[in-house]
Amino acid sequence: MAEPTETRQRPTRAYVIHPDLGNARTRRAPELALEEAVGLARALPAIELAGAEVARLRNPDPGMLFSKGKRQEIGQHLAAVAGGEGAELVLIDGPVTPVQQRNLEKEWGVKILDRTGLILEIFADRAQTREGVLQVELAALAYQRTRLVRAWTHLERQRGGLGFVGGPGETQIEADRRAIDDQMVRLRRQLERVVRTRELHRRARAKVPYPIVALVGYTNAGKSTLFNRLTGAEVLAQDQLFATLDPTMRQLTLPGGRRVILSDTVGFISDLPHELVAAFRATLEEVLAADLILHVRDISHPETEEQAGDVGEILDSLGVEEDVPLIEVWNKIDALSPEIRAALQRTDARTQGVQAISALSGEGLDGLLAAIEALLAEALDEPRCEAELLLPHSDGRRRAWLHQQGVVTREEVLEEGVRLRLHWTGRQRAAFEAL
Repeated sequence: MAEPTETRQRPTRAYVIHPDLGNARTRRAPELALEEAVGLARALPAIELAGAEVARLRNPDPGMLFSKGKRQEIGQHLAAVAGGEGAELVLIDGPVTPVQQRNLEKEWGVKILDRTGLILEIFADRAQTREGVLQVELAALAYQRTRLVRAWTHLERQRGGLGFVGGPGETQIEADRRAIDDQMVRLRRQLERVVRTRELHRRARAKVPYPIVALVGYTNAGKSTLFNRLTGAEVLAQDQLFATLDPTMRQLTLPGGRRVILSDTVGFISDLPHELVAAFRATLEEVLAADLILHVRDISHPETEEQAGDVGEILDSLGVEEDVPLIEVWNKIDALSPEIRAALQRTDARTQGVQAISALSGEGLDGLLAAIEALLAEALDEPRCEAELLLPHSDGRRRAWLHQQGVVTREEVLEEGVRLRLHWTGRQRAAFEAL
């Protein structure tokens, strides 16, 4: 009798196309944009990359996107890839209208997915927490709602009512849109409950006055590697786009003794779908609550300036206040040549608010921690005042908390309790009273 064998689903052969509009609407070089799109495709384990190309697009066709000649050329490429087996999926690195998607699928005989759809697929594959799953589902429904025209060839069909009163019944597409709306309402209610739990966690952290330091940056800039290096955590850190989706928070003690909460957030990307920005707003609000932002940049990337511009635009759209202190962390200096590193470090020494580091090797982290401590001291330190407390011997919890905060200057054990002389801020006093 034959041994049972495990059957695995074969990956889908995908072909990536970056439409090059050839104008100033994008600040990216087409070849580097294609490289990023290929990275997005490889981020999905269910996809096998069969080929990729930049398609010059001077006059987009409203109904087909590409011109007739370009469509024929791409069609030949799709049939020839993978040893003649052909592509099954085409990933178009840009916006594709529902009509264009339907027409191209019919002409090429393959499934079409645009940039927004691909990013949604990655997020759906990576989300782990309940909140992350709900956010992705909500974003996917918002995306699907705009593309119902693609799914139906029977839009003229009526349903509901006999037609005698009140005119024609409800079309199928209207019914489907209403069903999606109902599902989105249910998801929003579930998400609100999760968000309320997150808000309770925020309030709990507010009682312990630890400043929040948020890591933000372009996807694959090295945020999670830096997070792990600083906190000793084991957050997934891979050379892969969107390796981190669900936010993670850990306590970090700075060299001077101050404790902070370090928050690792989802990476940003150019043309981030607005459905995702809206759905992940609750998660990204950790950035809004931050006392200090670390903008982690892959300084070895040829388009690091363009990536930084994309991150800045998203931070602005989230409503991050301009007066929130920010440190630019120029990461991955280990990938630079010695000459560039030397020049970078000279620039770093002259530039305020910039720290050049390697999260992989640990180089420059001492300077980064010192800069974090100095900025927080400048931004948060309040006037301190003297105080004296008499705590009962049984109140070891609050006594230990005061020592953890480093505010005890003198302690005297008496028969009736422990007398403490304190040197603390108003924030620390309020937090103590809330214990």
